[in-house]
Amino acid sequence: MVRLRLRGRRSRLSNVILRYLYVGSTDIDHDIAAWSAIQGALVRWRFQHFGADVAAIDLGSPPVILLADHRPPGSVLPIYAVDDLESAVAEMEAVGWTVHERSFGTPEGLASLLGGPGSGEIAVLQVDRPEAMESAYADEHNTHAVRRDS
Repeated sequence: MVRLRLRGRRSRLSNVILRYLYVGSTDIDHDIAAWSAIQGALVRWRFQHFGADVAAIDLGSPPVILLADHRPPGSVLPIYAVDDLESAVAEMEAVGWTVHERSFGTPEGLASLLGGPGSGEIAVLQVDRPEAMESAYADEHNTHAVRRDS
């Protein structure tokens, strides 16, 4: 399990865990096959909606790989789960992180996009609905779910 820790000050952040790696893809089918070749890998869900194709690959332990054709190819955005989004963002800003997008919705809850001092971006996500995607995928009437037999 990968945790995010802030150095140089007493941090109030707790339970900050790397939940997803959001990976850019130019060919979701090819990438699903490649990731699925890893022993124990499981395709948890796949959706095509709003012009995007996104699939979740579970490798058996966190983080889950999210393959997305709307992300830049070759890019990887770490997404950390936090208990309190507002507090986490405030604390990260206080130590030099820059907010690129303060609050946006995801199926699991609100998230923020931050840039690190001299480094790339990460997202932090307050997981209010942890089973949102699995529930939507299990709904046989969800016309956006891409199933293996379709």
